[in-house]
Amino acid sequence: MFNNLLVFVWGLIIGSFINVVIYRVPLGKSIIGPSSHCPVCSETIMVRDLVPVIGYVLLKGKCRCCREKISLRYPMVEVLTGVSFLLVYLNTGSTIRAVVGGYLSVLVIASAFIDMEHGIIPDKLTSIGIMAGFLLSPFTVTLVSAAAGSIFFGGILWSAGVLSGGGMGGGDIKLALAVGALCGMPHAILAFIISALAGGVWGGFFLLTHRVKRKSFIKFGPFLAVGSYLAYVYGSQIIHAYFRVLGI
Repeated sequence: MFNNLLVFVWGLIIGSFINVVIYRVPLGKSIIGPSSHCPVCSETIMVRDLVPVIGYVLLKGKCRCCREKISLRYPMVEVLTGVSFLLVYLNTGSTIRAVVGGYLSVLVIASAFIDMEHGIIPDKLTSIGIMAGFLLSPFTVTLVSAAAGSIFFGGILWSAGVLSGGGMGGGDIKLALAVGALCGMPHAILAFIISALAGGVWGGFFLLTHRVKRKSFIKFGPFLAVGSYLAYVYGSQIIHAYFRVLGI
């Protein structure tokens, strides 16, 4: 129980860092300095106000100085990261796979929220993700599996982009390359299937409710994030359950 709590709290702290990445990277700002400050009044945020979730609650979601509302995204990302880390730990234990799963969580959460807010997935995130996937692969999925997963996932999204005349963004393709290397095969296939299904259901719902048009652009980053995370953490269970249903 103590270990679970420790992992969750560590996830909250990392989630606070992810918020910095989400805000600063798309603007081309350093994630190291200057100190965190209010984007409205530019006042430096006090250390006690930076405590994940608790700081937001005590401030009632407003800046201490100018009383401007603080986006709900901040505590959401922190809690989401905490839960993500905990589920990775519970399904992998204290192994190198848990470390890679934690990194994958950081990568896809940051990418998903940046994509939702700015419509891009920065190369700074995906390029590091690709390198990390291949460098860590000998300790997790093997280099061959990482290469196969990366080529498959990235290649199929690249093909979709070509066939659709640019309907798939370059950031999505590069994120798929990174995820494929981190997950390896056959989990990269599962990540693609879940991502495609999630995106299809979401797009179909909005089409049926006339909230988007048939040729409307849908940000695919969040669906890639969901599919990739589920495939990494629960991939083996999902695959085994599928074969059991088929009686294989």
